[in-house]
Amino acid sequence: MTDKETPEQVKPLLRGDKVLRVRRRKSRRKLRFAPDIPGVLRFIKQIANETPLIALMFALIALWLLSSWGVYLAERGANEQISSYGYALWWTFTAMQTQGANSPGPITAPGMIIGAIWSIVSTVALFGVIIGTLYAYFMLPRRRPSREIIGALQYNLEELEHLSVDELEVLRDTTVHIVDAQIKDLKEKESGGIQSN
Repeated sequence: MTDKETPEQVKPLLRGDKVLRVRRRKSRRKLRFAPDIPGVLRFIKQIANETPLIALMFALIALWLLSSWGVYLAERGANEQISSYGYALWWTFTAMQTQGANSPGPITAPGMIIGAIWSIVSTVALFGVIIGTLYAYFMLPRRRPSREIIGALQYNLEELEHLSVDELEVLRDTTVHIVDAQIKDLKEKESGGIQSN
């Protein structure tokens, strides 16, 4: 026996019997020092394919570029700090993170208005993108697949022309049987729920 297996005395079944039970220790999981890169990539791919992350990020980037252009146009002659479009991009990016508390900022009235609107909208949009993506990701298993089922049925119904009479009869009988069984189960659940209330 190895050092992981230790015999233990167990209550005998009959008088004079001696029973030993071996308990095995479970080996401890080894810590990983390297991240699971393929797993992380699959996770990111799944989020990108099944949530609105990409569309929302493009909308946020478009709003950022547009508001930066507005701040630059409003400030380019009056504010020496925001003298280029690149600095306007930088200011609007930092305004999104600090709620516009970064300085120096716009000094003209149109620049301040654009900056204020941008700082509020961008913060809400950034956190909305994050929260919307997380919500969509975690609600994927709970989403009803009715659209997929309807799409598959419509595709298969288009293929009915190629089936023989016998195949169509088997399909009809099977479908009726499945639908009737599902209706019966739902009615039993409803009647059981009504009786328990």
